[in-house]
Amino acid sequence: MAAPMLRCMSPSRWFCTPGPLGVLPRGLREAHSGDKGLLAAQKARGLFKEFFPDKGTKVELPELFDRSLAGNFPQTIYCGFDPTADSLHVGHLLTLLGLFHFQRAGHNVIALVGGATARLGDPSGRTKEREALDAERVGSNARALRRGLEALAAHHQQLFSDGRAWGSFTVLDNSAWYQEQHLVDFLAAVGSHFRMGTLLSRLSVQTRLKSPEGMSLAEFLYQVLQAYDFYYLFRRYGCRVQLGGSDQMGNIMSGYEFINKLTGEDVFGITLPLITSTAGAKLGKSAGNAVWLSRDKTSPFELYQFFVRQPDDSVERYLKLFTFLPLPEIDHIMQLHVKEPEKRGPQKRLAAEVTKLVHGQEGLDSAKRCTQALYHSSIKALEIMSDEELKELFKEATFSELVLDPGTSVLDTCRKANAIPDGPRGYRMITDGGVSINHQQVTNPESVLVVGQHILKNGLSLLKIGKRNFYIIKWLQL
Repeated sequence: MAAPMLRCMSPSRWFCTPGPLGVLPRGLREAHSGDKGLLAAQKARGLFKEFFPDKGTKVELPELFDRSLAGNFPQTIYCGFDPTADSLHVGHLLTLLGLFHFQRAGHNVIALVGGATARLGDPSGRTKEREALDAERVGSNARALRRGLEALAAHHQQLFSDGRAWGSFTVLDNSAWYQEQHLVDFLAAVGSHFRMGTLLSRLSVQTRLKSPEGMSLAEFLYQVLQAYDFYYLFRRYGCRVQLGGSDQMGNIMSGYEFINKLTGEDVFGITLPLITSTAGAKLGKSAGNAVWLSRDKTSPFELYQFFVRQPDDSVERYLKLFTFLPLPEIDHIMQLHVKEPEKRGPQKRLAAEVTKLVHGQEGLDSAKRCTQALYHSSIKALEIMSDEELKELFKEATFSELVLDPGTSVLDTCRKANAIPDGPRGYRMITDGGVSINHQQVTNPESVLVVGQHILKNGLSLLKIGKRNFYIIKWLQL
């Protein structure tokens, strides 16, 4: 599309509902200016960290979400997700939870995939420039992120409904409004509204300019495009609130200043805390410690175990941040934990809630089956596991397909699977107790395999050599 003539635009040309944009009577503004209701609830959970600006010129942030005020309509809130990889990760979950909490309160939310901005690379919170991605790679990642966001929204709708009337969840891609733009026209229309001194003052810019690598023009312009995204969504969808991690405050401020300068209207930003590892590093792809939300990258079992392993000093905070559980219920869970800490009840509940949101009920059931099979030596769990689950659980395992001939022995099986060396040494590994099949130690190399014992009902055998070497055997022609 042609570059926008920004000087001529006003939000009223793009949406006709005047309620959210109207100026409330002064008395009502003062009476409802405190942090309460939805915002206060999320502040109490620790999900919302900072609000910007502190004061609006025409309307205060809490007033937007106070449905008791005459003329207040559902608001629209957005958060951006750049497709620098083909999957979301745990670091993205908090901003998604923020969107979901607004949606549950009846407001409309937008998850914006940065199909255009990912080509530039966000410098926020980074010490060096991101690896450049070509258009084809970004497009493929953007499609994958859209599928991931839509799947999460579907799980949220299906499994966490609370009986209230929810707002809408929409996924957009900012490449839709940048792909037809002409560079010179866009800079002429947009660039004059940004001051270099203000852009240079942002912490993310200052940090990079002082670094040995410096900062590219592409990265520097990122905050301009994010500001324009906010403006476009404000103009087109009436979006007045942007969510982002605490490292996004500079970009949010640029959007606020741009919109306020053009329209005189109030918009707001809300930041959420960044999730870090036990070593204090931000969780994410760049840090090399990402826990992915795509099953292809991180299985439901691995996601489940990530949260089960959280230490006691983090689990209460994570229950408040990553789940929809009411605070009194979380308090009760923690009280039970004091009495029986060995059961790790809070960690298991946290892991279950998050895994169900990310992977659905089937994903949670899969994670629990894998947990039983690996840590509790459950034959029953092994018998109902799929090939996919076994491969996910035993990622380093060798997978073989063998024909079950009459009289096949333990020794035959180990040799056909290339699990033991030929000759006396391999024979002794079995007799010395170094081999187990389906969690049961076998010491007689000449034992004939028995269906139901050595071969599970699903036609699989889990062979373990020593403590760490696994082999998955799928039997044919049973």
